[in-house]
Amino acid sequence: MYILGIETSCDETAAAVYHTNLGMLSNVLFSQIKLHAPFGGVIPEIASRAHVEKINGVVSHALKKANVTLETIDTIAVTHKPGLPGALLIGTCFAKSLAWAQHKKLIGINHLEGHIFSACIENNVPFPFICLTASGGHTAMYLVHDFGKYEVIGETIDDAAGEAFDKVAKLVGLPYPGGPIIEKLAQEVGFVDFFNYPRPQKKTLSFSFSGLKTAVLYDLVKRGAYELKSKTFLQENDDVLKKQVASSLIVCIADIFQEKLLLAIKKYPAIKSICFVGGVACNNYIKKQFADFAHKHNKQLFTPSRQYCTDNGAMIAFVGGYKAQKGNFSTFDLDILE
Repeated sequence: MYILGIETSCDETAAAVYHTNLGMLSNVLFSQIKLHAPFGGVIPEIASRAHVEKINGVVSHALKKANVTLETIDTIAVTHKPGLPGALLIGTCFAKSLAWAQHKKLIGINHLEGHIFSACIENNVPFPFICLTASGGHTAMYLVHDFGKYEVIGETIDDAAGEAFDKVAKLVGLPYPGGPIIEKLAQEVGFVDFFNYPRPQKKTLSFSFSGLKTAVLYDLVKRGAYELKSKTFLQENDDVLKKQVASSLIVCIADIFQEKLLLAIKKYPAIKSICFVGGVACNNYIKKQFADFAHKHNKQLFTPSRQYCTDNGAMIAFVGGYKAQKGNFSTFDLDILE
């Protein structure tokens, strides 16, 4: 069974072709990072316009790369929630129109379910497992029983982890997105915890990163490095301070993740493995901390390759594959955010 997956939940226009026996045949993505970088974050209107411009070409490229035609496709899977409404609307309308015109089956996919099972694209992950998803838009922990069977056991009550990286990077004058540059600077000073930022919500499986961001801000103000009135980092040439902030932040977030994982495996001792997915799973330092944690607690750790960590069509096509095999199709009144 051939599945075409389409993903437009935020600022990535993506498509992929997956075969339920042959595996992933293509995975094509247009990144909008350069479009949003001048603003320090994603601008919904710009994202929507870029999706309109790129989606047809991205889907065509995915089909060509997989060496199939649209006639070969059995089912079209598309992200319809959660995400930016305008961005979701472009992908969903495109997929519905394509499916209607070509007489194809349609499946609406939850973007987060795509991430949850993204590590399963390349790995035979044993169930049940704990999955930690972390990106700029979401941070949550799931208990995963089987394909399509999972429950939320912890989520952020405010900001996402990737959002904390982006916002702190902006505070100290670093470019968007913040995660990669923060890891690079932290590496240069050896991933040392210079400032011991707070680790909130220690006794629960909930996450909170808004307070962490505020703690960094007021620490900079106290050090005379940030002017609240002008919202300006005053020591633009103080590379040492930037590196120390980056290092302390990344160590803090890695510690928070490990604290939550420890609580989770104590609460759910039957779990066989741990998955770390989403854009933050590209972070090599945090992945290394996860690997050490998993080894210490006799659990297997699985992470997707980099191309499947960020938002991508492959994870949507993959989830579409097992839903199609179960006959879980959508009707053509599929709407966004439902």
